[in-house]
Amino acid sequence: MENIELVRIDDRMLHGQVVSTWLKDYSIEQVLIINDKAANDPIQKSVAGLAAPKEVKVHLFGVDQFIDILKKTPIKRKTMLIFTTSTDVLKLVENGLDIKEVNVGGMRYNENRKRLSKAVSVTPEEEDAFKKLIEKDIKVFIQMIPKSDESLMKNLLK
Repeated sequence: MENIELVRIDDRMLHGQVVSTWLKDYSIEQVLIINDKAANDPIQKSVAGLAAPKEVKVHLFGVDQFIDILKKTPIKRKTMLIFTTSTDVLKLVENGLDIKEVNVGGMRYNENRKRLSKAVSVTPEEEDAFKKLIEKDIKVFIQMIPKSDESLMKNLLK
């Protein structure tokens, strides 16, 4: 997709660190948050864009809703996609989203998740989705801010 500048997985979605670093470094004009739960939550929808500068458009979509949009509507603005899980990214890739890389920010640890790095923990389904994305020659890497080092996910999934 020609105008998708960055695809990021971050369970905090759009927050200060993303706004102050990624949006500026990539000259992002719009952020699309792809998450079923948030898209169906009126409160989440109303606060989704509060962290973003006013010139950056923020929209929330459910996964299937975004698949339909992608099929019909070209993305014209410099865009960042934010997901909360690798399973949602994989579903979109399997339905036509053409991406070269996925930046992984934060996926918080809980008792159902295996820790891969300080900031990234996965369920078995999410781990499997990461492996499938990597098998599709998509570079999947953990990087908190643009200036920090990248860790390739394939090295953490062994």
